[in-house]
Amino acid sequence: MNIELLALEARHPAALPGTAPALRALNLRLAAGEQVAIIGPSGAGKTTLLQVLACAQPPTQGRLQLAGVNPWTLPARALRRLRGQLFLAPQVPPLPPRQRVVTAVLAGRLPAMGLWASLRSLFYPADIPSAYQALLHFDLGEKLFERVDRLSGGERQRVGLARALLAPASLWLIDEPLSALDPMRARMAMAALVGLAAERKVTLVATLHQVDMALAHFPRIIGLRDGQMVFDLPAAQVSPERLANLYDQYEHELRGEALPLVLQEAALTTPAPVVMHCR
Repeated sequence: MNIELLALEARHPAALPGTAPALRALNLRLAAGEQVAIIGPSGAGKTTLLQVLACAQPPTQGRLQLAGVNPWTLPARALRRLRGQLFLAPQVPPLPPRQRVVTAVLAGRLPAMGLWASLRSLFYPADIPSAYQALLHFDLGEKLFERVDRLSGGERQRVGLARALLAPASLWLIDEPLSALDPMRARMAMAALVGLAAERKVTLVATLHQVDMALAHFPRIIGLRDGQMVFDLPAAQVSPERLANLYDQYEHELRGEALPLVLQEAALTTPAPVVMHCR
């Protein structure tokens, strides 16, 4: 699926009135089948960009086109069909805790299923071998019949990624998929996602805090800061100087470190605003 953004502006869904836009004057073109990583410091607008691309929220200004169509001009039924071609994997997958892993993975196919088939799949999972094969890509084959609430945070993240492999989608939108993974499994997950997206000619847009992973696995890197594009380059052209500029004053994120202790203490000691209730 090809993507085009023209002078796009969008606000974070939880933003208060008068808050600066999370995305500003963003212009971007992605060809169908490209694999692109979005990097940048916290608050850059990365998650908001994925929400806009997923048609979860409309832009406040500018234009979004997916496969040559502005989704917000479509009738409700056509918009639902378009959303069925999009797969959004949030950083924390919304997996029902008492659900079996096999059911959670096969839920990726729900957009292509009718109501009766969807209800039936909750009790009698169909095509268990496909769910098992999807889990194998993320080293989770042995968890096929495990309950979700018995998984670790990293295992839940990988179950959420496995769902993408069964989704009838031509656009995968993956938000911070490595935050709970150790380095070995992070490399495995990235290799699986990028490789399978290329093989299936699926457009892949992923936001990443791990800059080294982005540079190692994605051919194209987009740097965002304060809602604006700082660069859009092949991975080989993303120099240390460009990264230093992108992460200026956020060097700990570039190094993959926690927030400096002094800043953590300042955040803890800063008085919180008092909420007043008028009765």
